[in-house]
Amino acid sequence: MDLIQEGLTHMKENEIDQAVEKFNQHIEEHPEDPIGYINFGNLLVHIKEYERAKRFFDKALSLGEQLPTAYYGLGNLYFEQGEYAEATQQFQEAVKQGLDEADVYLMLGMSLMNQEQPRLALPYLQRASEMNKEDIDIQFQYGLSLAYANLIDEAYDQFQYVIRLDDHHSDAHYNIGVTYLYKEEPEKALEHFNQALEIQPDHVLAGNGKQKVEELLDNPS
Repeated sequence: MDLIQEGLTHMKENEIDQAVEKFNQHIEEHPEDPIGYINFGNLLVHIKEYERAKRFFDKALSLGEQLPTAYYGLGNLYFEQGEYAEATQQFQEAVKQGLDEADVYLMLGMSLMNQEQPRLALPYLQRASEMNKEDIDIQFQYGLSLAYANLIDEAYDQFQYVIRLDDHHSDAHYNIGVTYLYKEEPEKALEHFNQALEIQPDHVLAGNGKQKVEELLDNPS
C-alpha cells in the first residue's frame, strides 16, 4: 500500500495524526505530485482548517491544470463555510474537467439548493441518484429538490423509494406527510407524521405537522 492509500485509510478511521504523517511523507518524497497536496487539503477540510486547506489546493493547482479532484476539494471547502455560490463554481469546474461521480453531482445539487435554486439543482441530484441508487442521503436529497421545485407527485414517489431503502427514515416519512397535505389527504399525512415521531420523538417539524393536522381534523371547515 502506497503512502497516499495508507493516509486515506488512517483518515477513514479518523486517525488524523497518522494520516498527516503519511501525506507529509508523500509530499516530501514527491514534491511535484499534486495528489499529495490535494489529499492533505481534503484532510484539513475534514478538521475544519480551511485557510490551510486552501493553500494546499492552490499548491496542487500550481502543479497541474487538469485536476478535477482539486476543484472538488475546493468546492467542499467553500460548502463547509456556507459559501455556496463559490462552491458551485468549483464543483462545476470539477465536472467540466471530467469528474463524473455521484458525490460531485450531489454536492453541486446541494450547493444550488442552498441558494434556493431547486430547479437548477434537479438535474445534478437526479444524475447522482441514477449513479448511486442505494445511497439513502443522495436519494433523499433528490426527493427534497423535487419537493422544493413543486413537483409533488414525483417527490412523493422519491420519498417512498427512500422508505423502501430505509423504513426508519424519519425525514422521509415527514416529507411524505407533507406531500399528502398537498394532495389534500390529511389523514394519510397524519399517519406519516406519527411514523416520523415514532422513529424520532423530537422531530419538531413532524410534531408541528401532527398538531396542525389534528386541529384541522377536529375542526373541519
